[in-house]
Amino acid sequence: MKAVRINAPGEVEICEIEMPVRKQGEALLKVLYGGICGSDLGSYRGTFVYFDYPRIPGHEISAEIVEIDENEKGLKPGMVVTCNPYFNCGHCYSCERGVVNACMNNQTMGCQRDGAFCEYITMPIERIYDGKGLSPKVLAAIEPFCISYHGVQRAGIKPGDKVLVIGAGTIGVLAANAAKALGGEVYISDVQPKKLDYAVENFGFAGKVLNDSPENLEKRVGEITGVFENQGTRTPYGFDVCIEAVGLPGTFQNAVDAAAFGGKVVLIGVGNKNLDFNFTLLQKKELDVYGSRNALKKDFVELIDLVKDKKADLEKIITNIYPFEKVADAFADFSNNGADMLKVMIDFTNIK
Repeated sequence: MKAVRINAPGEVEICEIEMPVRKQGEALLKVLYGGICGSDLGSYRGTFVYFDYPRIPGHEISAEIVEIDENEKGLKPGMVVTCNPYFNCGHCYSCERGVVNACMNNQTMGCQRDGAFCEYITMPIERIYDGKGLSPKVLAAIEPFCISYHGVQRAGIKPGDKVLVIGAGTIGVLAANAAKALGGEVYISDVQPKKLDYAVENFGFAGKVLNDSPENLEKRVGEITGVFENQGTRTPYGFDVCIEAVGLPGTFQNAVDAAAFGGKVVLIGVGNKNLDFNFTLLQKKELDVYGSRNALKKDFVELIDLVKDKKADLEKIITNIYPFEKVADAFADFSNNGADMLKVMIDFTNIK
């Protein structure tokens, strides 16, 4: 069968590999659509911390069940599904406590192990979720929505909370959608005006913050949240929750700076650079700072229902679809023109 492989930074090829052999407790799946994740893009660029070359990328997928044994989940051949791609070891301290998304030996498909950008894959049945009639394109966007949703859930957002999401890429926009669904008054920030305009116009967020300088960011935070004046100083009140969805030192600093005293900061973005900052600011503001990694079964199940009930529109996330044979172009275009793209997908349905 055919598969996509990243051999080195900037080098993507379509190759021939052996068909997978289904084991007991697994299903054979035919991949339908696959989304290029930010981690896949980082792997292509050579900047993603959890990737070794060569490797098959991809973990945002929809698929059709080809072969499966009788199972208690009611999954059958012909059903269109999506999958949980985070493989936990089952015996580390995190797994023993049930925090399987933070497994100390986690292997995510397309990152620490080969991924799903193939004609066919096998998956453990317990990692497969019924798509409940959602289209294959939308189902392929469920996994990144889970990443965002899991992080937003960590913050315990309440109706009326002012929320700033830093980063208007796919994960940031999906995080903003999740926060909005929970009742937050959501603002989104980025350095790209086009991405901000697209996000606000298509998803109805409360507003946007162009993060073109620390001074402008501070000014906009004050305009949105109010300003505390004391002995000649002016300090923005800040946001109840700040969600970092970029993975850069500067944007994490932005999240800390823009958070209110007694506020919360959630780090979803993944980076490989260090940040030197005045950590006493965490104490001074009494901030709750949360890391967020991967997602849980409940996130997949809840979001499939949420999208099915039309409480979030994932169709608008998908801005570009490439046929399988143009996958190298998809990676190159996404890398070079990211400001004009949101979710880029590969169509596996008509492989020649």
